[in-house]
Amino acid sequence: MRLENKVALITGAGSVGPGWGNGKSTAVAFAREGASIFAVDLVPEAAAETQAIIASEGGVCETHHCDVTDAAQVKVTIDACVAQFGRIDILVNNVGGSVPGGPVELSLDEWQGQLDFNLTSAFLACKHAIPHMERQGGGAIVNISSIAGLRHIGNDHVGYAASKAGLVQFGRALAVKYAPLGIRCNSISPGLMHTPLVEVRLAGQYGAGDASALIEKRNKQVPMGHMGEGWDVAYAALYLASDEAKYVTAADLVVDGGLIAATHGYQ
Repeated sequence: MRLENKVALITGAGSVGPGWGNGKSTAVAFAREGASIFAVDLVPEAAAETQAIIASEGGVCETHHCDVTDAAQVKVTIDACVAQFGRIDILVNNVGGSVPGGPVELSLDEWQGQLDFNLTSAFLACKHAIPHMERQGGGAIVNISSIAGLRHIGNDHVGYAASKAGLVQFGRALAVKYAPLGIRCNSISPGLMHTPLVEVRLAGQYGAGDASALIEKRNKQVPMGHMGEGWDVAYAALYLASDEAKYVTAADLVVDGGLIAATHGYQ
C-alpha cells in the first residue's frame, strides 16, 4: 500500500452534502492505501460520516472540529493529531470557497474573508505542522487550489482568484525553502468538478437554484464533455503525497479535463 504507516491530516474532510467532495474522497482514498487519517472539518457530522466510511472498510480515522481560519484552533488541531498518532506525514489543505464580486462590490470583510479562508488557513496549518515534519525528517504537503488562480475563468470572483493564485505561489516558496529538509509541497488546481458543492451552493449562485441546468452547462464547457469528480482530485493528491512523487515538489497539478487549455473559455 502506498501510504502504509503514514499519518495524514486532511482539512475539509467532510462533504457539504450527499456524495463525494474532494476532502471526503481524499480521506477515503488515503485510508485505502494504508494511511491513518485525522479528518478535520468545521461540521463534526460531516467528518463523522467520513470516519464511518473508513472504519467500515477497516481503516483508521480520528476526527477533529476546527475553524481553520482561527489560529488558536489550528494549533490545537495540529497538536491533537500529533498527540493521537505521534506524527504528521501528510498535510492536505483542502478548505476553500468563493464569494462573488469585484473590488467595488465586495466589502472589506468579504475580501479579507476570502484571503483567510483560501490562503491563510493553509498558512496556519503549515505553520504548525512543519516543525513536526522537520523533527521527523520529512513530510508531504498538498494544497488544493483552483484553475481560477491560474487564469480568468469568466466570472466575477476576484477574492477567490487572488487567494487561490496566492496559494499556488505560497506552496512554491514553501517547497523551495524546505526541500533540503525533506519536506515536499505541491498544489492541485481542479477545474469544474461535480461535487456536492454544485447542488448545495453553486446552483444558488449561478443556476438560480437549478442544479441540473448548472450541471449540464458546466459539462458542456469541458473539452472532455463532463466535469470531474472528487475522486479525480483524490487520486492526484494520492500521487503527490506518496513516495511515487518523491522527486516532485513546487509543482501545480492541473486536474480540469483540458479546460484551462480550451480556446472557448470558461463562462
